[in-house]
Amino acid sequence: MKTFEKTSLLKCNIEELFDFHLNVKNLKVITPLDTSVELLNKDFNPHEGGILKIKTIKHFIPTTWEVKIEKLQRPNLLVDIALKSPFKYWEHSHVFTKKGTLCELKDVVKYELPLGKFGELFDFFIQKELKDMFEFRHKITKGLLEE
Repeated sequence: MKTFEKTSLLKCNIEELFDFHLNVKNLKVITPLDTSVELLNKDFNPHEGGILKIKTIKHFIPTTWEVKIEKLQRPNLLVDIALKSPFKYWEHSHVFTKKGTLCELKDVVKYELPLGKFGELFDFFIQKELKDMFEFRHKITKGLLEE
């Protein structure tokens, strides 16, 4: 199992940060410009056990994701697990922590690539993609919530 983490400090209210991530429409806003995102269940209301269906297109490759909300602990934690994705395993924890007058936004992704040892050969690419994606997400989130 591989792990990727990205942490940022934001000048915002922790409730605002949590609510921003709970609003699935913001997924389009924080997705890098080279990837299109379509919410397949547009009226999705996030709750524990709820399943969000998403279609992404990157490099002309369409991918369908089904993501189950595993944990919701206001205002500190949102954990989703992919039931359907290009990964053998995908767990994404959004951790929100008050740090004095700031809030820490921490994304932790635990994942396993398909195809066993052959799939492992592509981990360098996946790590770069995750780094680029979460740097973009954190930058946009910070810009919007610190306005």
